[in-house]
Amino acid sequence: MRNRNSRFVGISLAATFALGLAACGTTEDVKSERTADADDPFAIATVPKVEGITWFEAMERGVEEFDDDNDIVDAWQTGPDTEDAAKQVQIIEDLIAQDVDAMVVVPNDPQAVGPALEKARDKGIVVVTHEAPALAGTDSIDYDLEAFSNEEFGERMFEKLAEGMDGEGEFVGMVGSLTSETHMAWYNAGLDYLEENYPDITPVTDEPYEDDNNDSKARDNAQEILNAYPDLKGYVNGSVSAGSSFAEVLKEKDITDITNSGLSLPSVAGPLLDDGWMYSAQTWDPAGAGYAANAVALAILEGEDISDGMDLGYDGYESVDVSDELIKGDAIMMLEADQFEDGDYPF
Repeated sequence: MRNRNSRFVGISLAATFALGLAACGTTEDVKSERTADADDPFAIATVPKVEGITWFEAMERGVEEFDDDNDIVDAWQTGPDTEDAAKQVQIIEDLIAQDVDAMVVVPNDPQAVGPALEKARDKGIVVVTHEAPALAGTDSIDYDLEAFSNEEFGERMFEKLAEGMDGEGEFVGMVGSLTSETHMAWYNAGLDYLEENYPDITPVTDEPYEDDNNDSKARDNAQEILNAYPDLKGYVNGSVSAGSSFAEVLKEKDITDITNSGLSLPSVAGPLLDDGWMYSAQTWDPAGAGYAANAVALAILEGEDISDGMDLGYDGYESVDVSDELIKGDAIMMLEADQFEDGDYPF
């Protein structure tokens, strides 16, 4: 990765002119006013939900790969140390002050960070989000990129849950946060799927548990769930921490009659699937999402049309669907037992 500090030695006259125009409208007014080259690259910052967890470490690899593939960009990732919308807002404010050209943001709470993103766009900064489809079409962003249809992802997750539960019984869910738009979209789509197809499967709580994408909290929740619901037959999760932590507690207690289905990573789920502590897992490559979202940002900066069928340069995003300001790839990855030989996990 190139030294991103070099971008801020000075701002070109074109960039200064662009920022002046920003007061008159959104990034549509300014995005084509600046050009870039290897000596003065576009600065694109990616802000994940939280740093220091496997998922967003994988996303950072995608951002670094994009940076390596494009001489006219300086792309990097910076995020909060805990899953906190207020900390994300502070990082966004800092990036505005640095005069970055674009941001890619994975919001903890889309509505909470929306005003800060709108402020960025008012300053002429291109804004692309991931896992925030509710912001598509608002003044807060240029585009939202999704790896797939969230409804389809949730339905697949709950279809596997129902399969493992033989179509009946009680289950409980866990998500990173109740304000996480995508986690709740998967969960609610899954509930609708069960209501229509498996009415004998019922949740034991009105809302899923939250783990804040934190392994320790997910583990504590797992212990609480197993103590509180002795007749539980199923568990569905929307965070990597939730699925792996629950599997570890099942293993410790030698509980083999609860179906564990949800989001994970190949490197995390692989051994748990192989040994039977996780029934089903699914994912998308965080590196691909980071790469593709940065590709959208660069295309906007270069004045390109964002159109149906465009190739964003990564598997699952070769021919995206574009509807207004919402972009969808086809990047769902289903994980199964014995899928990866000799621990050869892609991420």
